[in-house]
Amino acid sequence: MTYQLSTGICQRIHNATPNEDELFNGSHTLQVLSLKKVGKQTENTNLPTDRYRVVLSDGVHFLQAMLATQLNEMIVEKHLARHSIVYVERLSCNYVQEKRLIIIMALRILGQEDKKIGEPVSIDASVSEASTPAPEKPLQQSTFQPVIPTAQPVGRSLPKSNWHPIEGLSPYQNNWTIKARVTQKSELKHYSNPRGEGKLFNVTFMDETGEIRATAFNQIAEALYPRLEEGKVYYVSKGKVNLAKKKFSNVMNDFEISLEKHAEVEECLETTNLPMIKYSFVSLAELQELAKDSTCDIIAILKEYSDVSEITSRTTNRTMKKRELTLVDKSGFSVRLTLWGNQAENFKPDEQSPVIAFKGVKVGDFGGRSLGMIASSTMTQNPDIPESHALRGWYDSSGSGSTFQSHNASGGSFSGAGGSGFNRSEIKPLLEMKLEANRIPESEEKPVYFSTRAMVMHVRGENIAYPACETCNKKIVEDGGSWRCDKCDKTLSGPTYRYIMSFAVSDHTGQLWFQGFNDVGDAVFGKTANEVIEIKDRDDAQYNLLLAKACCQSYNFLLRAKRDSYNDNNRIRYGVSRILPLNYKEECDALLNLMDTPWGQQVLKTESNNMVY
Repeated sequence: MTYQLSTGICQRIHNATPNEDELFNGSHTLQVLSLKKVGKQTENTNLPTDRYRVVLSDGVHFLQAMLATQLNEMIVEKHLARHSIVYVERLSCNYVQEKRLIIIMALRILGQEDKKIGEPVSIDASVSEASTPAPEKPLQQSTFQPVIPTAQPVGRSLPKSNWHPIEGLSPYQNNWTIKARVTQKSELKHYSNPRGEGKLFNVTFMDETGEIRATAFNQIAEALYPRLEEGKVYYVSKGKVNLAKKKFSNVMNDFEISLEKHAEVEECLETTNLPMIKYSFVSLAELQELAKDSTCDIIAILKEYSDVSEITSRTTNRTMKKRELTLVDKSGFSVRLTLWGNQAENFKPDEQSPVIAFKGVKVGDFGGRSLGMIASSTMTQNPDIPESHALRGWYDSSGSGSTFQSHNASGGSFSGAGGSGFNRSEIKPLLEMKLEANRIPESEEKPVYFSTRAMVMHVRGENIAYPACETCNKKIVEDGGSWRCDKCDKTLSGPTYRYIMSFAVSDHTGQLWFQGFNDVGDAVFGKTANEVIEIKDRDDAQYNLLLAKACCQSYNFLLRAKRDSYNDNNRIRYGVSRILPLNYKEECDALLNLMDTPWGQQVLKTESNNMVY
């Protein structure tokens, strides 16, 4: 097949200014002359993926460009190679140390040639730069040196087009300037550790290539905090690029910026071509497929919200304020989202049932699935985006009269690991699970999650449930002829019982004791705790029969294994996070799918060879 290259496009790209959107968003047919991996090699697996430089030809001239990292798989899978013919759909033009940097953001592979087309030559940089219009001066605003927080703003001259893409930042670069929008800004926090006390805050910067988190401490934080505002655009330079601490950040970048004493920040009023916030929405129904403690973006209708309440943290013993929002969307699900601190106090809906877009909220498993705002999360009411307008139209036309279901903690078929749900592909026998759990360090505070399948062999009938407050679920005590909840500070006419179970399970490798709460008891007995306690108080024989019927039933379990100390004995405690009755159709489908894998085919082949006719 003969390909017609876009002759002359390399010259146009080389001489273009960064604001020529029609050129950079247009489509061009080019040929790849070479591919080269760039950047230092390292054994540190936490560093980001490789970067590739490509040489592109239009048949007359050739120029160099960088591939965006999302296109790396084209090279890894050997689809993109030397002499490939590509259809470049989107480019980005930036300046790095006064040199033009072309980044290929999107392309399609049309075919493969055996040799280069034409006799392309390199563009004479000096000639082309001479014909390029001189860049305009930027719209100047105040610049400051945060090493002296009280210093007056100092002006400086920064070429308008001389900035670096966020996607290209790495610890190997020292002289860079980014032009980015602040999409999130945390509160100015006070901290205390063995090294002393201090202040810090963080912001998220975003440009058209990606986003990155930046953090400032102490005097620098005090100087920068009032200057940086959400939604505004800034030039940022002379910060230190480090590996990102993923424990404290949900930003999709392997690096982060530390704003130290030499950092420079300058507001820019030239805000074109910079996105406000990039979302990657999931529906409320899809939350069940996400791992616990992961983060996600959602857009939903505010159905209702609670008043501000106070709780006391178990770990810090500090009082925190919270407010709960009930959200719904077109998937037919509702979910509870919790606001904390100042966000909880200051929250006020713009209108009745507004559309709210959330970025970077944390997924929890309370009541099946729940959401919570964290320091890096953002919340925008009625954003001017297509998803918001579509959701508004649906709710006003039919959604307001719909009924919604919540995520059930004990139902459904879940996938994933790390606490997201039962994962059939990661099922472990009890013995293997026990051996792995015993290797948990004594200093480890976080639980380890396992998926297993076992049969209930015995349920302890003593203390199978406790009297609970219907509001807070805490244990209540009988006080004369009534019941008293100390947490809610109120008197109740009677308790609502909740399960607190201890039961033995077994499989072909051994036996273990599991602990479970209300959802587990509902699944095992098929009755509420109130009904079971009523049977226990009324008829011991019927109660013992109920315990016996609960045995010899198999379930799929998601377990939370954690070290626990009891009577000076260090042990592993297995708590049930999910219990799923066996769905035999799903189990058969899983076995059939397993037989289609290479492992399954090898087993069938081996068994067929060993079969005696």
